[in-house]
Amino acid sequence: MERDQLSRLAHADHPIAAPVGDDAVGRLLAHAVPRDGARVLDLGCGGGEWLLRALAAHPGLRAEGVDVSDAALSHARASAAERGVSGRLVLHREDAADFSAPHAFDLVVCVGSAHALGGLRAALDAARRHLAPGGRVLVGEGYWAREPSAEAVEMLGDLASLADTVDRITADGWAPVHGHISSRQELDAYEWAWTGALTTWALDHADDPDAAQALSVAAGHRDGWLRTYRDAWGFVSLVLRPSPVRGGHHLPGADPGR
Repeated sequence: MERDQLSRLAHADHPIAAPVGDDAVGRLLAHAVPRDGARVLDLGCGGGEWLLRALAAHPGLRAEGVDVSDAALSHARASAAERGVSGRLVLHREDAADFSAPHAFDLVVCVGSAHALGGLRAALDAARRHLAPGGRVLVGEGYWAREPSAEAVEMLGDLASLADTVDRITADGWAPVHGHISSRQELDAYEWAWTGALTTWALDHADDPDAAQALSVAAGHRDGWLRTYRDAWGFVSLVLRPSPVRGGHHLPGADPGR
């Protein structure tokens, strides 16, 4: 079974592919969408759930998503048709790092997909290239809530602490205007949904040639979460605006009173 198909099955019960609950998603979008007629871009959109919810909440909004997965984009198209928002959604099958558009966007979303662009700094650089004046960025990133084990770092990567993550973002010229730190309940609900949905599919399709693999992947993921990174991993979502301040100093020529 291909990786994108495994991911689609695993997110069946948690279509937001990040440990962020429905209420928090709504609040983040309320702060991130600057106006009803905004143009929104999701870099690494997957099944397009962030865009679909933004489109449903804002009838005048137009959205575009970029992803390399045919299966994820097909799922996004089907979901958009079911929700009646297809006419305001454009999807692009290409590498998000290479994507270019003839227009800028009022909001750029990159939640849980910074790795697809080469990391958090690269993702913010890409967002800046697409951002219209006065625009905002919605970014979601993992962090270490406490000192991780070497095994946890091997699994999830060389993340920073929450404070250092925010410092890196502000040093890069961004000002957080809203944020959400995922709760233990959100983190656990996401992992139980991921492993549970994949396990359920495998048990319900025991005769499928891919069932044994799906069951093994779910068990391995669950074991790694519970034994290796559950107590150390956190997730933060931030709404950002470009700032005239980098690393605590005003940029040359910037007016600090603005």
